[in-house]
Amino acid sequence: MSDNSPFKIEKDGYVTWLILNRPEKRNSMNNAFFQGLVENFQKFDRDPDVRVVIIKGEGKSFTAGLDLKEAGTTLQGGDAGKREELRKEILRAQESMNVIERCTKPVIAAAHSHCIGGGVDLLSASDIRMASRDAIFSIRETRIAIIADLGTLQRLPYIIGHGWFRELALTGRDFTAEEALKMGFITHLCETREELYEEAKKIADEIAACSPLAVQGVKDVSLFSRDRGVYPGLEYVAQKNAALLPSEDMMEAFTAFMEKRAPDFKGR
Repeated sequence: MSDNSPFKIEKDGYVTWLILNRPEKRNSMNNAFFQGLVENFQKFDRDPDVRVVIIKGEGKSFTAGLDLKEAGTTLQGGDAGKREELRKEILRAQESMNVIERCTKPVIAAAHSHCIGGGVDLLSASDIRMASRDAIFSIRETRIAIIADLGTLQRLPYIIGHGWFRELALTGRDFTAEEALKMGFITHLCETREELYEEAKKIADEIAACSPLAVQGVKDVSLFSRDRGVYPGLEYVAQKNAALLPSEDMMEAFTAFMEKRAPDFKGR
């Protein structure tokens, strides 16, 4: 990645860290940020040595959300041509969150301090969400006369239920890490950033130690079932397992059990 990239990439075994790296702008999201998400997650999908991705933020905030200064000109609207270009810009930004959800590799988001607007979109598209105690979240868009349009309105109700979701989306109020844990938005609340990253890595290592074929299959089937329903989902997983089994990983699992050792999965 170039020195001007809004991201840093660090690899630790089968776990890859995607680090939001605009600390001077509180990791606010500009066009380069959105495009970078797409490019990086496409690479993660293709790399067999990436089994889990952890997203964290550099600096004082996880992310302050949309870079309003850069977006200001686009958001001013104008004639029909300008409005059509705005529609396309929104769709391109949406794709940056879609690729996180569609990534075949599980994605863990580890948020600290401010996680505002687009940050909630990003977490909603992730598989596992964690935070340090100082984290503050907000679906801030109603407070700046915008409808949240990068996926929170579509994904968050499935995570926390419509009751909490509608209150937070309609008021645009801040909510704490404690509240986020209570409503099920995050699954782990850590006292410090250091503990947060240690816990994220621990969970990532647990996932990476499992069969990548099975892990990626779980994510695929879960999304299919959410979007299409219980019975289509059951048919889909039956077909998935019929195509997958037996695999080398499954035979390794049985062999390791008999030999009383940890399995060494290859994703085959």
